[in-house]
Amino acid sequence: MKRWKKTLLLSLGALVLVGLIVGGIIWSKKGVVTVQTGKVMKQDLASIVTASGQIRPPTANFANVNANSFGKITDIYVAEGDKVKKGQLLMRTESVQQNADVEAQQAAMKVNSADVSATEAAVQSASASLRTAQADLTTAQANLVRTKEDFSRAQQLLGDKLIAQQLYDQRRNDFEVAQANVQAAQARIAQAKAQLQQSTFTRDMSSARVLQGRAALTRVEDLRAKTLYTSPLDGIVTNLPVHMGENVVPGIQNAVGSLLFQVSDLSVITAEVKVDETDIVNVKLGQPAEVTIDAVRSKTFKGKVTEIGQSAVGRTTGTTSGQSQTQTEEAKDFKVVVTLDDPPPGMRPGLSTTAKITTATRHDTVTIPIQALAIRMRRELEEQNKENKGKATGQAAAAETKAEATPSKEKEKDKEEIQGVFVVRNGRAEFTRVETGIMGPTDMEILKGVKPGDEIVTGSFSVLRTLKTNAKVKVDNSGAKTPGSQT
Repeated sequence: MKRWKKTLLLSLGALVLVGLIVGGIIWSKKGVVTVQTGKVMKQDLASIVTASGQIRPPTANFANVNANSFGKITDIYVAEGDKVKKGQLLMRTESVQQNADVEAQQAAMKVNSADVSATEAAVQSASASLRTAQADLTTAQANLVRTKEDFSRAQQLLGDKLIAQQLYDQRRNDFEVAQANVQAAQARIAQAKAQLQQSTFTRDMSSARVLQGRAALTRVEDLRAKTLYTSPLDGIVTNLPVHMGENVVPGIQNAVGSLLFQVSDLSVITAEVKVDETDIVNVKLGQPAEVTIDAVRSKTFKGKVTEIGQSAVGRTTGTTSGQSQTQTEEAKDFKVVVTLDDPPPGMRPGLSTTAKITTATRHDTVTIPIQALAIRMRRELEEQNKENKGKATGQAAAAETKAEATPSKEKEKDKEEIQGVFVVRNGRAEFTRVETGIMGPTDMEILKGVKPGDEIVTGSFSVLRTLKTNAKVKVDNSGAKTPGSQT
């Protein structure tokens, strides 16, 4: 055989051999999915809820003072940032009409008081007249008894012819005069009682006018007092948006009156943050928190949860569910107040802040990266297991027949979502169901399903979304991010 033919045959043989080798390699790698993996490990874990808000004093240490009446500001005695005491006069508005009303009512009170004194004297005079009339009646009654007895004796003596007719007539006349005197005294008593009753009524009316005048005086004094604005608590003037000569108006119906000043007691500082509705169920009173304030950089302050709102607050409307009847589908937050243990000096209400609330902690617990957790439908897993085991067996056919006759409850069970991770064993990713516990920033607690040291698929996200159980995998961690970061 010629040399060139031998060379050609050898070249063709080498090409065929190389093709077979390359084809075998391609065939062996068919269906292999490149994944990133990590290890199940034990570590300390904390569940943290992060929320943003602003610095505010507690409700009891914070007060906005609004206008109580119409008028012009005539005096301002403080400046923003001044320390004030409870009850200290801070501002005045014009009070000309109010002062005039008070003076007029005070004068009316004096007149009414004088009337009460006069009517009281009339009552006392009528009472004295009544007593005099009663004394006169007593005297007249005694005289009547005496004259009656004299008249009776005179009748007996006249019958015996022992006294003269003239003397008898005189004693009869005395008796009749005594009777008239008793009747007159009784009439005077009735008249004195009527006068006393009238004087008492007049005195009571005067006393009622005094009470009425006192109520009116209290009202006008209150109106005048509403032109004086004092500090409701000890603290600092943190806001003074008005100036001398400015006209202010009080609140009308649902409209708030003009804000005059704001006083805050900054001895206690709180961070009022808004927690998402999905996290609020885990927040409890007394839980520790770390607070950062944008104005105080590179420093974290310790605190604890001291108040949890019970009404949801709309993110766009800013109103609670009780303030608005409109039902919306927007996400809602709940107010949570964190009291700082050692607040820094110079805090002002309204400073932006972020609170990290620790809702649960676990020590030396089994964890996995959060991104490793996958969700699969029960039916999807069963179908994949059937594909892996093969088809056309009598048992599989019977199972399919049974599945067709599955009642509605079983069909709903097939749609059940199962959470788990893909554990790498012998070059395959096996879906393993897990029970989860608390969730940290990057890791999640596993209560059941895997153990420390197991290799699990952690990425990429697109692979985890479509990865099937028992799929062949190839581990490539060359492009993986540092532990604790999500892929």
